[in-house]
Amino acid sequence: MSSLSARRAVVAFGGNAISPPEKVESVAREFEYTYRSLGGIVELLKRGYNLAITHGNGPQVGIALRRTELASSELPTVPLELLVADTQGAIGYMIEQSLQNRIMWEGLNRRVVTLISQVLVDEHDPAFSDPTKYIGRIYSREDAEKYMNDEGWTMKPFDTKKEKWRRVVGSPKPLGIVNRTAMRELVQSGVIVIAGGGGGIPVYRDPEKGLKGVDAVIDKDLVAAILAHEIEAEELIILTNIDAVRINYGEADEQVLRKIRIHEAREYMKQGQFPPGSMGPKVEAAVRFVEQGGERSIICAVEQVDAAIRGDAGTEFVP
Repeated sequence: MSSLSARRAVVAFGGNAISPPEKVESVAREFEYTYRSLGGIVELLKRGYNLAITHGNGPQVGIALRRTELASSELPTVPLELLVADTQGAIGYMIEQSLQNRIMWEGLNRRVVTLISQVLVDEHDPAFSDPTKYIGRIYSREDAEKYMNDEGWTMKPFDTKKEKWRRVVGSPKPLGIVNRTAMRELVQSGVIVIAGGGGGIPVYRDPEKGLKGVDAVIDKDLVAAILAHEIEAEELIILTNIDAVRINYGEADEQVLRKIRIHEAREYMKQGQFPPGSMGPKVEAAVRFVEQGGERSIICAVEQVDAAIRGDAGTEFVP
């Protein structure tokens, strides 16, 4: 068991690590992807870190939503807030079991627990009326037009050429995590906590009825920054499918950023270098965590965690 004085970090990886949006995968394949994606986390455990893990659910919650729509002629529809809870449980289970197996094979003495997490949002957040959060699989432009016309979906391009499209839903800004105290106590005691999955279940406080859920999908990277602050972590590590953050992405003067200070990152954000549907929330989360007192944030590829910790890969955000 890790000590109370161990270095603490939050590791956030996307739902794409478990089920790529290009196609619908079998459960067996999802377990395989999950197991493979945990190599970096195992390396952090070997270094003695106390960890919280959070994950995305974009592909999975989109598939779950489509499943309930297709079954609506026979069964009651399931609201998006419950689908977020469902995918939190399912993905959390896959990560928990896969990590338990890897820990056993590595001979590490660590416990793992998954917490179904509620995250506070503002019920009047303007993001509800301006959907930006990608969910589900990727569609062609032709198929996207069909779903928008026939099903009333809101869809947006997923690439610069506007040939790949995905469904989008509202994504309000997270304000706080409801069960943060329990998370902090568990992580500080050395338990590996899987929390805030899929950005958490979005809830707001009704003055008469208390907590109530709302249909949306919160960005998991922004929740990861809050989680890292709440558990008093020194580091926030955001895993994605690219090796580093870039400016002028896709252009002739594209530039890889290896180490960047917060004021520089803010300036690039003002220039619109990081789109809201892709790299934007990751950079914002990295910046926000360091601004709130974190030592550093790292954005790197799933398989490059150990190298990124040493400063040999990824992008590092520092004060």
